Amino acid sequence: MTDKTVSLPEEKSHGGFLKNNLRSYGMLLSLFVIMLFFQFMTDGTLLQPLNLTNLVLQNSYIVIMALGMLLVIVTGHIDLSVGSVAGFVGAVAAVLMVRYHIDFPLAVIACLIVGGAIGAAQGYWVAYFGIPSFIVTLAGMLVFKGLALALLQGQSVGPFPGTFQKLSSGFIPELITGAGNLNPTSLAIGAVLTLILVYASVKGRAREVEHGIEVEPFAFFAAKNVVLAGVLLYFTYLIASHRGLPNVLVIMTALIALYGFMTRRTVVGRQIYAVGGNAKAAKLSGIKTERLVFLTFVNMGVLAALAGLIFAARLNTATPKAGLGFELDVIAACFIGGASAYGGVGRVGGAVIGAMIMGVMNNGMSILGIGIDYQQVIKGLVLLGAVCIDVYNQRR
Repeated sequence: MTDKTVSLPEEKSHGGFLKNNLRSYGMLLSLFVIMLFFQFMTDGTLLQPLNLTNLVLQNSYIVIMALGMLLVIVTGHIDLSVGSVAGFVGAVAAVLMVRYHIDFPLAVIACLIVGGAIGAAQGYWVAYFGIPSFIVTLAGMLVFKGLALALLQGQSVGPFPGTFQKLSSGFIPELITGAGNLNPTSLAIGAVLTLILVYASVKGRAREVEHGIEVEPFAFFAAKNVVLAGVLLYFTYLIASHRGLPNVLVIMTALIALYGFMTRRTVVGRQIYAVGGNAKAAKLSGIKTERLVFLTFVNMGVLAALAGLIFAARLNTATPKAGLGFELDVIAACFIGGASAYGGVGRVGGAVIGAMIMGVMNNGMSILGIGIDYQQVIKGLVLLGAVCIDVYNQRR
């Protein structure tokens, strides 16, 4: 009798956990299935080291902007101007470094300040005047697209200095030589980061158990960490067998860790979710909702500027059409990753997975020779499907 009473709740907890977290595990499963599909359809080209490195370089700016867009969406708003801001900041960088020969570090700092100022200008109207973010950022999309065209005088400006190009196309230096095509330094860094991630996950679960917080069943937790560690190590091995870890991957990883910690472990992070869940209740509880919304747009502007710099460094030139359509991929990454169109819901890991799904789809469809017209159709349908799932879950 005792055994039966113990086993039944355990089975219910497993079933309840699967039901409540079906979306999260569904995203990981979707990414896995999509990668397997394109790996098969491209005859193994997708996961070749060279293509994997290109996949990271091509989609790093989408991941970076998705981190900022996630916070904006969680607060219940949207930013349609991120692509235009990224293109405009790339144009500013070209004018500063190519035309006026300003040193790379000073130009980068100036561009990040410009991005933050743009975010502040848009966030001010949204947070303190109550103008819908859709309208404000739609206007910003048109304004900064026009300003980039005017600043570049309708033509491309480049090339950039070699040091600036390394921001996107450079790789971390190899400290150990004589290992053939494998880069031991990059492999060691990937292994250490994997161990740190698993250790942090174990410590976090132990902390939640200690405070009486409901946690996922141990079987799911252990399986998730084993699979995650295996995927990360295999990914690191593939990257290390080409040219090593790209500089932009290091930047992207640091930002993911920073925003993951901020959203889950800090007061500001919890307040952002509270604002998105119920802005009136959050304000009555003493949270300065206007300031938080304002800061999320400032943050979005800085990350859009950083993405614009990385994109310009990758192209080695600034063009009037830079940033075109970025907002679609960034917003889609957040919604596919589990962010709610109603605000208050969304995780950094989900946004990263969503960005990876969009990146793999873009890369895989390009390898297969699918035209840009049909690529847009497919991505639009995927975005619509993700939002429909979110609406269904809200109604249920």
